[in-house]
Amino acid sequence: MFSNIYLAPSDQDDFIPVFSLNEDENSNVESFPTNLPIVALKNTVLFPGNILPITIGRSKSIKAVKAAFKGDKYVGVFTQQEIDNEDPALNELYQVGTLAKVVKMLKMPDGNTTAILQGRSKCQLDSLVQDDPYIIASVTHIDTAKAENELELSVTMTSIKEISKKIINLSPQIPEEARLMLDNVKKPEFLLNFIASNIEGNVPKKQSILEIDSVEEKSKMILSELDNQLQLLELKTKIESKVRVDIEKQQRDYFLNQQLKTIQEELGQNPNREELLALEEKAAKMKWPEPVANRFAKEMKKAKRINPQIAEYSVILNYLETLLDLPWNTYTDDNFDLKKVKAVLDKDHYGLKDVKERILEHLAVLKLKGDMKAPIICLVGPPGVGKTSLGKSIAKALGRKFIRMSLGGLHDESEIRGHRKTYIGAMPGRIIKSIKKAGSSNPVFILDEIDKIGKDFRGDPSSALLEVLDPEQNTTFQDNYIEVDYDLSKVLFIATSNALSTIQPALLDRMEIIELSGYSLEEKVEIAKKHLVKKQREEHGLKAEHVKLNKGIIEQLIQGYTKESGVRSLDRKIASVMRGIAKRVAMEEPYNVSVTQEDLNTYLGSARFDNDRYTVNGTPGVAVGLAWTRVGGDILFIETSLSKGKGKLTLTGNLGDVMKESATTALSYIKSNSEELNIDSTSFENTDIHIHVPEGAIPKDGPSAGITMFSAIVSAFKQEVVQPYLAMSGEITLRGKVLPVGGIKEKVLAAKRSGMKKVMLCSKNKKDIEKIDPEFIKNLEVIYVDNMNEVLANAL
Repeated sequence: MFSNIYLAPSDQDDFIPVFSLNEDENSNVESFPTNLPIVALKNTVLFPGNILPITIGRSKSIKAVKAAFKGDKYVGVFTQQEIDNEDPALNELYQVGTLAKVVKMLKMPDGNTTAILQGRSKCQLDSLVQDDPYIIASVTHIDTAKAENELELSVTMTSIKEISKKIINLSPQIPEEARLMLDNVKKPEFLLNFIASNIEGNVPKKQSILEIDSVEEKSKMILSELDNQLQLLELKTKIESKVRVDIEKQQRDYFLNQQLKTIQEELGQNPNREELLALEEKAAKMKWPEPVANRFAKEMKKAKRINPQIAEYSVILNYLETLLDLPWNTYTDDNFDLKKVKAVLDKDHYGLKDVKERILEHLAVLKLKGDMKAPIICLVGPPGVGKTSLGKSIAKALGRKFIRMSLGGLHDESEIRGHRKTYIGAMPGRIIKSIKKAGSSNPVFILDEIDKIGKDFRGDPSSALLEVLDPEQNTTFQDNYIEVDYDLSKVLFIATSNALSTIQPALLDRMEIIELSGYSLEEKVEIAKKHLVKKQREEHGLKAEHVKLNKGIIEQLIQGYTKESGVRSLDRKIASVMRGIAKRVAMEEPYNVSVTQEDLNTYLGSARFDNDRYTVNGTPGVAVGLAWTRVGGDILFIETSLSKGKGKLTLTGNLGDVMKESATTALSYIKSNSEELNIDSTSFENTDIHIHVPEGAIPKDGPSAGITMFSAIVSAFKQEVVQPYLAMSGEITLRGKVLPVGGIKEKVLAAKRSGMKKVMLCSKNKKDIEKIDPEFIKNLEVIYVDNMNEVLANAL
């Protein structure tokens, strides 16, 4: 509070108010001028009766003080409302300030001007008289109001003095002279101004005290501020005292413990006996295998023998605690209500029938047999199709604990097997640590991104996983740290991967591969309707009546704004729509509850991807093929043109080697069977053939365009148009056979989306068509062929 009374100012308006001991020095207010030069203070308030040295930096303030010093020496001192304002106007100052006398002006060695101001009376700003070169304003002088209740004021002043003295006692930095000033100043208004100027507080608080006219009210406010300050000081003193006592106690306890250890060592006693006894009691309750119990007993004997001061003692102690923390023979009960399990899996994930069926089969056998080694499943598929989240859903359905371990970028074999105890900071591998954390020996264990394991001089983690993922070996998995066998055969390991090519063959051989293809448009629509829209609506604080996305809008959202196999990007786009609607709901702006195409443009901008539907083309030599991509299926136009030449075949459109070979094979078959196809064999020698596949910036490859290229070339030579609304996919041979191809689901659904009415496939692909939901390919005719003649019979 009074800590800065006698210190010198160091910066502009960094002041120390000093009190004038001559209480009668103020003249009658009538003798003061009404038009005064105005000085603005930045971060302090001058009270009447106080002397304030200030260092003046602003030119207007210097001119105002110099003018006053040459004249009657009176200035109006007002505090500015904003500290950062370098040139405040009259209306940017507090309206109540202090009329002050310029007692002295000093030119400092650093070139600055210091003025010593003595507060004389309170005054209020009225109007601006002059703004340049310095502010002059008319002011009204405010008389100090007389006390209405002298007795009440006297009691309040006594309390203020007592609290002030307590504050001085608790603050060693405050000089003892402050106590003398409290005793010597008799007039309440002078003492209140002195305390108010030195009390700890911000400028608005001090200004509010200055503006109070009633002496009683001012004394009550200052008493309240002093009381708060005293409480803070007492609390600070109490905390410092407690900390000092705690430190002293810690030092005392340390010395006593050291002495106690020395005495116990001399007597041959183990100071950590109680800790070891607690571990033995816990071990007696454990239901662990006999080899583990024997190993624990052996390590316990060693711990009792060695000196607790040596480093090996803590290593053994950590090892014993790790053995006790592992869930030996502790299993959670599986949920054998298969219908309920199926319902949970279906609720959390749409589609993925193969995985769900495999989990239900495993549970069924477990229910009938009572005991069975868990399968090692590897889910392979593009990003965003729900591989990792499916593991969590399986754990929830089975009623098991869930563990996820990311293997992406793992290089060190010790991360899997752990470190030997001889190393400083040794710990178990991540497999054992995860089992310990789960507290169960039969969790669902997700090995995420198994295809992204690294390999360097520290070892090969994928080789370490061979033992973990082999049902014949993982019954006796041995971590380097625990050095005893641990049974992992009841753990349901589910590995996830984006590709199989980077997985070690031996590791791949140990896993049951289940491939997850990307979602079709129809499946994405269902996932959005059943899961994503509801999830994002809840996450953005919206209710069902706030927003509706119909099937058509979701399809436009998927086709125009996403291009992916999974639904991650779709989830983000739906979140963007929800954010836009949430903003309008919160700001009570009008909007469409049922989202329209225009709304999508508003929330997400223009569509990024263009999905053109098929249009009828009456030009011979053009056929429609089907392509598989990482983000689904698509239709592919094959264009053929003939021109006079020497029989040259030109292929354009950024085609791969396999696709080029398909074109060459188709042309060779046509040449060798020209009579059957009613094509003049001499025309091949005089005709150049150009085959082009549009969208040349996109690489294309694969054998599935074989029958499409064959149909397009024959169509060009015979000048017969290929059947409209027909798409085809199949590999060809020189013998005229049509072979099956992959990606049928994606290709057929792409044909349906593009408005095709017929699809031509190899008859051996019929099994792939049967796996597609009939609702998705309703009104789409599938034509099965086995040879080239059947292709032409249906194509031309």
